[in-house]
Parts: sequence; structure tokens; C-alpha cells
Amino acid sequence: MFRFADPYYLYLLIIIPLLIVLFYYGVYRRHQNIRKYGDPELVKHLMPTISKYRPSIKFWILLSALVLVALLLARPQFGSKMQSVKRSGVETMICLDISNSMLAQDVTPSRLEKAKKLISRLVDTFNNDKVGMIVFAGEAFTQLPITTDYVSAKMFLESITPDLITTQGTDIGGAIRLSIKSFTQQEEVGRAIIIITDGENHEGGAVEAAKEAAKKGMRIFVLGIGSPDGSPIPNGEGANEYRKDSEGNVIITKLNEEMCQQIAKVGAGAYIRVDNSNSAERLLNDEIAKLSKKDVESQVYTEFDEQFQVIAWIVLILLILEMLILERKNPLFKNVKLFKNN
Repeated sequence: MFRFADPYYLYLLIIIPLLIVLFYYGVYRRHQNIRKYGDPELVKHLMPTISKYRPSIKFWILLSALVLVALLLARPQFGSKMQSVKRSGVETMICLDISNSMLAQDVTPSRLEKAKKLISRLVDTFNNDKVGMIVFAGEAFTQLPITTDYVSAKMFLESITPDLITTQGTDIGGAIRLSIKSFTQQEEVGRAIIIITDGENHEGGAVEAAKEAAKKGMRIFVLGIGSPDGSPIPNGEGANEYRKDSEGNVIITKLNEEMCQQIAKVGAGAYIRVDNSNSAERLLNDEIAKLSKKDVESQVYTEFDEQFQVIAWIVLILLILEMLILERKNPLFKNVKLFKNN
């Protein structure tokens, strides 16, 4: 992969066409001035040491050197070679409920937006850890495979909306089973599955999936978000009207804490209630810190290698060549020619 570390210097190349125009304008003016003295062919014999081609050669050599200097300042680099490195950390799969009930606003600004902000701050605390994201509603799919690329993790997080999944429901079991398959095969690494959900319209099978994860050494932390008292679901973010059932009644969504606690218990983890404070974030960070850390093998890009040395040598050679080429013909060659004619 090729790139320029400081591409702004490439704007210097804008002056190249201008220099070419000025050079040829100068050539034109010189020819016009010669014509004022007489026939160019006759004047040519009066100036035997003046070379017709050498000034152009010197100009193009100097112009080439200028182009290469601009490229040199832009710092051309090659890289992108994959390399395995050892990092000390844990592996975390975050499962985010994106069903329509997560649009409820019993936590500010909404359950889903509160969850996304919590995940973003959690990712900011990671250091040499791996993280992946799964979104689920009536079904689950991987939004981000497990990685150490935290920038991509936050970028994918911003794009998450309930529109990603049309099938409604809360398939926590499917999210857990998909998480189990998403971890690396390295042994003795602390692994956590973080489930952020209101637990409503639970599809079933979550407890069995949580037991399976616990047997494989994974700990499940369930973050229950919302109010047990319930809240209406807006018809979109910030809407003044709420979703209604087939009979015209406003739908009230409630946090299913009992189910969340049961999953966390059999998953050898902990249940944490998410409210409008930051207490859930602190508690979760404490739990993640307790997990065993081990060197985790990661694939990362090697740093880009600077390639300016080759260009610098070419520039130096061109400048020396430009200095050695004289604009006038060498009288020595003229004497040699006369000597041969004699």
C-alpha cells in the first residue's frame, strides 16, 4: 500500500505548468529578438557557441528535480504488511438489543442512545483488548468481528439503528450463541459477553445459551436498560406520537429485570441496571478488570516505511547533471572538429 504522509506539499506541483509556460514564452521572446537583428540562420553563424538544445535540456532536468522535491516533501511511504504482535488483554463481545422497544425514553435520551454512549466510553477504556459487536432483535448478526481496531468499533457503533433488523423480538439466546463462535481460539484468555437489553419479548433459549457460554469459560454481563414501570415507544427518535397496538392502545415497554438477572447468574457474570447516572459504567469496568489477562495475538499493520532516500539521491544526481551541462557549446569540441577537418 502506498501513501503520502504529508500530501499537502503536492500542491507545489501546481506551479509546474506555470513554469513550463514561462520557459517557452522566454524561448519565443528570444527568437523574436534574434529576428530583429536579421535572418536567424545568419545570426546563428555569428553565435557559434550558442547551443539550441542545451538550455531546454537544463530546464527539463531542473523541472524534474523540482517535481521530485515536491514528492520528497510529501514523504512517500510504503507499508500495509500484516504482522502478528502480542498484546496483553481480554476479549469482549458486546451484544446490543436494537428492537423498537429500545427507542423508549425512560432513560435519557433513549435506551438505545444511552447504550451506545455507554459502549463508546467502554471502548475508550480498552487497552490491548479485543472487542466485537453483535446487534440483535428477533435475530442476531455480527456488526463488527472481534478486533483491536477501536476506531472502527466506534464508527460502526454510530451507524446502529433499529432499521438494521426488521424482525422484531429479543433473541438474546441467538446473540449469545453467535458470541461464542466469535471469540478467537486462543486458550486461557479472559472472555466476556456484555448484553445490553431491556429484555422485553424474550424469545427463549437464552438461559441454555448462557450455561453453554459459562461452561466454556466465558462470563456474561447483562446490562438491563429501561424502567420496570414501563415507557411508551416513540414513532421514531424525537417523535411526539407513540406506537400503538392493533386495538389502538399505546404500547408500554417494561424492563424485564428478572430475566436479565437469571441470564447473568447462570452465565457466571453479573447483572447491572443502567439508569441516567454513570454507575453502570463504573461497575462494568470493575467487572471487566477482574477478568484474567494474557498475551493476545493480534494482526496489525506494520508502520509505513519512508521512501524519501531514493528520491533524494535522484534529485542530487539531477542537480549535479544540470550543473555539468553548459548552455554554450564547449570550445574544446569545436577545436577538435577543426583539427579533424585539417
